[in-house]
Amino acid sequence: MRRILGLDYGTKTVGVALSDELHITAQPLETITRKDANKLRKTYARIEELVKEYNVEKIVLGLPKNMNNTVGERGEDTLSFRDALVRRTGLEVILWDERLTTVASEKVLMESGVRRENRKKVIDQIAASMILQGYLDSL
Repeated sequence: MRRILGLDYGTKTVGVALSDELHITAQPLETITRKDANKLRKTYARIEELVKEYNVEKIVLGLPKNMNNTVGERGEDTLSFRDALVRRTGLEVILWDERLTTVASEKVLMESGVRRENRKKVIDQIAASMILQGYLDSL
């Protein structure tokens, strides 16, 4: 069976999570970082590598919405990122409401006793896991 990749797209990072082959659980995988928000070539290339390496069948991308359910500037950037992912990978990219996942991720890490300086390294991966797990639970 093939896997599903979960992404939490941010201005300087992309948190990455991966499903198991049975599509039951999501695990944090890595954080892709870049120096400039607009320099995405290496980010796309890394995602393409992960798609091949893990035999990914589709991507779930967190869509940041405002609390009133509208899509703001960050959401528009995410939609552009999705369009480029579809072109580059040829895979279906499902948008998933990601409201409050970063807040929830921070809470999980705090409750787990992860030191503040270490949280920044993994928070995007945890958020990507929550986005992907939400999608998997809906299946």
